[in-house]
Amino acid sequence: MESIIRKRPKLLTFVCVLGFTWIVFSFPAVFSPSVKKLGDWYPALFGLIVAVSFISYIGVWHMKRWGVSLFILAFFVKEIILILINDINYIGIVFSSLFITIMVFYYKRMDVNL
Repeated sequence: MESIIRKRPKLLTFVCVLGFTWIVFSFPAVFSPSVKKLGDWYPALFGLIVAVSFISYIGVWHMKRWGVSLFILAFFVKEIILILINDINYIGIVFSSLFITIMVFYYKRMDVNL
C-alpha cells in the first residue's frame, strides 16, 4: 500500500508552533507554588492536561484527525476544571476557540489512520 503524504497548511503550522510555544511556557507552571495551593490533585491534573495538549499538537502537526479530537477534549476538560476552581481565563478561551476553528476547517484534509 502506498502512503499518501498530506501537506500541512501554513496556518496549521502557525497554530502548532504557537501551541508548542505555549506548552513550553506552561509546563514549568505545573511545579509552581501557586498551582500547588489550588489543591493536592491540581498539579497532577494540570500536568496531564498539558501533556495531552502537547500530544494533540503533535497529532495536528502530522495531519491526524485524532489530534484535533484530543485537542478539543483537552480544551473542554481544562475549561471545566478552571470553572470549578473559579479561575476562568477568557483570553485562553478565545485563542483555544480560534485554534479549534482553524483545526476543524482542515479536518477533512487530515488522515483518519493513526
